[in-house]
Amino acid sequence: MSTAQSTDGRRIKGLRTRQAILEHAARVGSADGLDAVSLQRLADDLGISKSGLFAHFGSKEELHLATIDAAAQIFTEEVIRPALAKPRGVGRVWALCSSWFSYLERGVFPGGCFFWAVAEEYDSRPGAVRDSVLQKKAYWSHSLQRAVKEAQEAGEIDPSTDPEQLAWELDSLLGGANSGFKGEDGALALERGRRAIRDRLRRASTSTAKPIV
Repeated sequence: MSTAQSTDGRRIKGLRTRQAILEHAARVGSADGLDAVSLQRLADDLGISKSGLFAHFGSKEELHLATIDAAAQIFTEEVIRPALAKPRGVGRVWALCSSWFSYLERGVFPGGCFFWAVAEEYDSRPGAVRDSVLQKKAYWSHSLQRAVKEAQEAGEIDPSTDPEQLAWELDSLLGGANSGFKGEDGALALERGRRAIRDRLRRASTSTAKPIV
């Protein structure tokens, strides 16, 4: 094996190790809060030396920011990307919401939605971590708004509908379902959330829109 191949192999292994660390960190953060994500906690959980972890992340803030980025990548793959396979229209808006419910049901993060959990944790704590979380949540909101606008262009959502307002309502219903799902309501909260969002989209749809299924 050449020196270059050996170097590439170590680099790939290092990237895989880093990704595994961050995926675990995101799961811990969703359930126990991002403050619980520390080099010592990860070292204990994963059986890796603390010094080995420090080689990947120079500080706790760097670890937290990397964890948020990893969670955003997982969210994109689990929620946004599958919905984009649907044609533009009210069905894509529904698919985004449906994928979000599925992401909760399947326990992608054990504490429910990672971003709702961390946003609440850092709501009154200005800094880079809070800014990153809010930026990721805003991207999700913009994704909903964009899908609503595309549905209007496709003639499937009433043109008088305010996309920003509708996206806010949908996101608020998703957040409420997340809170109920983590509480005593469990799966019932998701069913209620689905029903509320389906009804809201039907009211916003035009008579020519494809049925929501």
